[in-house]
Amino acid sequence: MNPEQFRIALQEKDIELSGKQMLQFSQYYEMLVEWNEKMNLTAITKEKEVYLKHFYDSISAAFFMDFTQFHSICDVGAGAGFPSIPLKICFPHLKVNIVDSLNKRITFLNEVAKELHLSDVAFYHDRAESFGQNKLHREKYDLITARAVARMSVLAELCLPLAKKGGVFLVMKAAQAEEEIQSAKQAITVLGGKVAEYFSFQLPIENSERNLYLIKKTKETPKKYPRKPGIPNKQPIE
Repeated sequence: MNPEQFRIALQEKDIELSGKQMLQFSQYYEMLVEWNEKMNLTAITKEKEVYLKHFYDSISAAFFMDFTQFHSICDVGAGAGFPSIPLKICFPHLKVNIVDSLNKRITFLNEVAKELHLSDVAFYHDRAESFGQNKLHREKYDLITARAVARMSVLAELCLPLAKKGGVFLVMKAAQAEEEIQSAKQAITVLGGKVAEYFSFQLPIENSERNLYLIKKTKETPKKYPRKPGIPNKQPIE
């Protein structure tokens, strides 16, 4: 998917990109490739693949959800900025916070924000477990996003504590997501969430499977969650 195909594909989904936004995506791509030579940000570096598998894929949630209803987003384990930076480019009104455990990624994202002139973005070098216990961030966000970070039962403990009551936790997964969601149902309930909607689709061109789960935050997360760093992964809630 080249940049023009990307623009047309989004247009078909009622997302119109201006010349400025197309330039921002181009700058983002160039920085990703440049910085990737110094640090491991992504295994995908060819332009057509980045536009499809990173940019288009990140924005795909907006095909099923109205992003104008959200104001604050927290992206957990965003790595090189996916999905939140492409979403921010498309929907500039969003206030985006990203938390990642690797400081070099945070350095990269700060430079991206500066180069692309993105406002209302903030980056935090922290473990998601610690971040979720921070009163400045706990239960403060309209939308929490996570893209292929960990298995669902672990993700739920890292992400749901950050969503405000009535907020949404958006899980983006490739294949075999249904099995994961079934095994995570107990964890989701314990943490104050409920699976509200599910969407499955295929990425264009390569026709690979994608799954989106919308988990609604229906009640406050018990104070003991998330547990200390490393424990959710070693001992998932069952």
